[in-house]
Amino acid sequence: MQTPTTQNWSNSEGTIVPILENITPLILTYNEAANIGRTLEHLTWAKQIIVIDSYSTDTTLEILNSYSQVQVFQRKFDTHGQQWNYGLEQVSSRWVLSLDADYIVPDELISEIAALPVDGEIDGYFAKFKYCVFGKPVRNTRILPPRQVLFQKSKAIYIDDGHTQVLQLTGKSAVLSAYLYHDDRKPLSRWLWSQERYTVLEAKKILETPINELDWADRIRRRKILAPWMIFLYCLIIEGWIFDGWRGWYYVFQRVLAETILAIRMIEAEKLKHQ
Repeated sequence: MQTPTTQNWSNSEGTIVPILENITPLILTYNEAANIGRTLEHLTWAKQIIVIDSYSTDTTLEILNSYSQVQVFQRKFDTHGQQWNYGLEQVSSRWVLSLDADYIVPDELISEIAALPVDGEIDGYFAKFKYCVFGKPVRNTRILPPRQVLFQKSKAIYIDDGHTQVLQLTGKSAVLSAYLYHDDRKPLSRWLWSQERYTVLEAKKILETPINELDWADRIRRRKILAPWMIFLYCLIIEGWIFDGWRGWYYVFQRVLAETILAIRMIEAEKLKHQ
């Protein structure tokens, strides 16, 4: 991945490319000291960056305050949807670039965004992902669906969906060609802490949603026993992570463990319900 700080995002008149002037990156943080600095280093083109922090207790705030274009708002976390919508309220630009604190925006993606029209027919753009293990992307990451990250603020609102959120956009959408990099370097203990919270919400969503309204992946998860084994074979063989060495195995183990924890949560929820 190239570092965008080496790029000049100005046009021939020496001013910032028009659409970049009209984009505000929006980021949520909570104890993201292991990641947020790398993310911000790739956003030096932005005039303003809005960060909604859930009262971090590590050095996240110190890192954020070292960037002059970052404006931090603190809000107690309730749901992802509410947190993102609060963030949207703080954005004054026409366009929003919605990022997790462990997303890296490479030069290729910024170049593609810089070439977009400010007043085109498209109101939102999806980005595809490459998943990184300690900074190096594994070969395929089709398991991570594209996410709508760039959109017009006036036409968007977030709604909660299980442990995460989805963006509801009024208007037309398109998919960008370049990739976002997902590069989470938080320790295993933090990852397990997150799964502890996420799987409670995800299990509730899967068990309470009529099966005919679930997508194929959640229908498999509802069977509980199948999902961990299927994700193991899918990641290792179909995605080809067996050829990525220890990084591939690391990600396979992580995905299998996440599915196993979710299966245990659903078994627990069903058994407690019938006691």
